[in-house]
Amino acid sequence: MISYKNLDECRAFSNLGKLPRVDVRSVLDSDRIGSSMVDMAAGLKYFYAAAPVDEAILDCLESLAEEQQLLEKYRALLSGAVMNTGEGRMVLHHLARGRLGDSPAASGSDLRDFYEGERKKAADFAQAVHAGSIRGSTGKAFQSVVQIGIGGSDLGPRAACIALERWARAGGRQKMKAAFISNVDPDDADLVLGSLDLERSLFILVSKSGTTQETLANETLVRTRLEAAGLDSSRHIVAVTSKTSPLAQHPGYLASFFIDDFIGGRYSTSSAVGGVIMSLAYGPDCFEEFLSGAHAMDKTALEPELRRNAPLLDAMIGLYERNILGLPSTAILPYTEALSRFPAHLQQLDMESNGKSVNRDGKPLAYKTGPVVFGEPGTNGQHSFYQLLHQGTDSIPLQFIGFAENQLSGDILSMGTSSRQKLLANLLAQIVAFARGKDDENPNKRFAGGRPSTMILGSRLGPAQLGALFSHFENKVMFQGFAWNINSFDQEGVQLGKVLANKMLSIMQGEKSGDTVLKAMAKAAGFLE
Repeated sequence: MISYKNLDECRAFSNLGKLPRVDVRSVLDSDRIGSSMVDMAAGLKYFYAAAPVDEAILDCLESLAEEQQLLEKYRALLSGAVMNTGEGRMVLHHLARGRLGDSPAASGSDLRDFYEGERKKAADFAQAVHAGSIRGSTGKAFQSVVQIGIGGSDLGPRAACIALERWARAGGRQKMKAAFISNVDPDDADLVLGSLDLERSLFILVSKSGTTQETLANETLVRTRLEAAGLDSSRHIVAVTSKTSPLAQHPGYLASFFIDDFIGGRYSTSSAVGGVIMSLAYGPDCFEEFLSGAHAMDKTALEPELRRNAPLLDAMIGLYERNILGLPSTAILPYTEALSRFPAHLQQLDMESNGKSVNRDGKPLAYKTGPVVFGEPGTNGQHSFYQLLHQGTDSIPLQFIGFAENQLSGDILSMGTSSRQKLLANLLAQIVAFARGKDDENPNKRFAGGRPSTMILGSRLGPAQLGALFSHFENKVMFQGFAWNINSFDQEGVQLGKVLANKMLSIMQGEKSGDTVLKAMAKAAGFLE
């Protein structure tokens, strides 16, 4: 029997707060480094030697995970329990990459079959495009593919396509050039369109509801540009949407691929939202490898022992840092340029999921939930915000990601070492520097140390490793949401601004409104006389 209770009602959480704190400066030694490693899927490893935990704290965190029934709730989610309580929906992004529980169904059909059917449909479409049997309106083969979407329809797929472009080029697997249009600012679309041969460009419009304001505005801009170039826009745009949206089976699209309400936007890269563009850009096999890596990590997240379950361990360490140590932020620091947009994806994943102040029953919480998430690739970040991370007044937990090998060849020796060695040397040195600090007679050169971090390390970043990374953080966020007793799968916080924006647009169009504040804002911005 699964029960739901707030974190501060748990005996293990009370016990956790009574345990002595760990000084990372004193515990980071060679023995701890050798023993603080967890095998992950796709050859990845999770290191927590510089995390502010010891065996007693880990034991208590494991007890807390058991008391909050985190694995039982994960299994229930996998089997189709209604975990999105705000919207009364199942949560099935795991099912898009493989079956782990019972067979969730809706309207009498097996949803695994639905997701797999859409994947195969996207694969067949991509292969037809690559073979030249599907072409643009002037008969020329497509060379570029552009996704039009926003939020989860952009951030995850964009991060994935950027991450795999060098890998695809190195292996001769790049089929088409991938680009993205998301911001309703027309300068965004104009910059992308200006770099394309429109005759050879295919666009993917992504909107589950078919009513997303920014996405539809960008679609209009793209169609206008295509028509102005003498092209039939219906031969250059496909749709990714739900079967009930106004875009479904619309004659204005070359093809339609479907998603449903059981996969939220920020969790949707494993669905047609990410699958269509990844299959077109790098081939269907690439997307299948991505799903395979994610599915393998989903299995890892079912491991009952905390010290062998990297997503659960990462979640519980993060909870300890947030709720016992009171640390308000987390930095994502990938030491690979391929993951340059991965922190932005994780920012949405974490903050939109766990940025909640009421529990799953709508009652106010008396403890902190999701942290502020930010990040930038190393070593760029070292020459930017690391000053605050090292010597600022706040201690900010750090999550490093690194790979031992390049995606592309061409590395050279400089001053006796390769560029990759320099990159990894900086990554490993930063972990030690943050943990140990440095004393100095000059206060300006003194580093307090004691700054906690974890690291995910792999050999080389490819589709399977990327899928495993997506899954790891999705499951980490899920486990933390369960522990905090919140609903990690709706996003009511994004709605209010949208509603007021629509009212503001009506005012700009001359409609009368009783909202004097909105009218004053429009007037101050120069949109009203």
